[in-house]
Amino acid sequence: MYPESQEYRQLLSYIALGAPATRRPATGNEPFLRPELGFTPRWFYQSLGIDFSERWHIDPVYRRDSLIAMGNEIQRRFGDIEIAGVSDPNHPKDLLTGIFGACTVAATYGIDIIYAVDNWPTCTHQYLSDEQADRLEPPDLDSNPFFHGLMEQVELIAEINGTVEGYINWQGVLNNAQRLRGEELFVDMIASPERAMHLFDCVTTTMIDGAQRLYERQRRSGVDIRHFTVSNCLVNMVSPEQYRDLLLPFDRKLQQTFGLLGIHNCAWNANPYMEHYASVPNVGYIDMGIESDMARAKALFPDARRAIMYTPMDLAEKELIEIRQDLEKIAREYGPCDLVFADIDAGTSDRRVRDVVEICGNISADMEH
Repeated sequence: MYPESQEYRQLLSYIALGAPATRRPATGNEPFLRPELGFTPRWFYQSLGIDFSERWHIDPVYRRDSLIAMGNEIQRRFGDIEIAGVSDPNHPKDLLTGIFGACTVAATYGIDIIYAVDNWPTCTHQYLSDEQADRLEPPDLDSNPFFHGLMEQVELIAEINGTVEGYINWQGVLNNAQRLRGEELFVDMIASPERAMHLFDCVTTTMIDGAQRLYERQRRSGVDIRHFTVSNCLVNMVSPEQYRDLLLPFDRKLQQTFGLLGIHNCAWNANPYMEHYASVPNVGYIDMGIESDMARAKALFPDARRAIMYTPMDLAEKELIEIRQDLEKIAREYGPCDLVFADIDAGTSDRRVRDVVEICGNISADMEH
């Protein structure tokens, strides 16, 4: 999972089995168009009966057994296609990525997690009042029950595997703040920007504190992680000016703390935010939707590994010739890059998945020669 060199400057999309997408270090040997495939919990539930409710997220032994079954099913159905970095399905190395989905920071603040047998967990709508938001302070992780439970899992993973590989999805500043404050956050950003900034500062502090503690324990196990990913899934709900003035300072703080930054935008049109993102040093990864100005993004981020989030609806519903045309356009205007085929659900045929991987391979061969 990690490059032999201790110096890496690019990040790749990484979708562990049963987990939402995150990022990992690049090796430098990636193909021109690199497909990254990810399947929903429902896909594994319907295929294998894997139960993704609370036990999957709190019991590393149960999770390891399920990952073995999941890895073998992937290998059986897709053969030599590289999926989730699984080389030996019977000995999964990454027992961490995916736990608690995108809810870790919210749960650290006391928000209850809702689990599902066939889906990622979500958070209850326990939103802060005005007064609670104004008085909010970052929790003390030394005495925080949820974070203590997370780190107990990390210790058990170290006992099982020796190393603690993988990632917690710390999300992004706006995402986490919205889980705490709800839709009132967007009112705050206009009517009470000081309140919004205070909330952003609190969650950023928690993201940094939690990640640093986890990274330090992983280093002691032999896994050296020196990057951070911000997930700006809600960025299209704020104006470019609001992002610049209220959120960019915190993304820059995360970069300054960890060095190499990945920026995730889901499949949104990233055009309004590109120049602000480009002001952040050491962006090693950025993704966006196909409607973005890909040529401009390539010019603004020449040193980052770029990625397009190709929607699961397009993957399942478009004609294959349309998909090929999309991928050829991406290669011309944006490559080299990742093609992120996340959230593949049970209704998408295995044949379609194999066909798309073959198209990526053919385009890569043409571009590399």
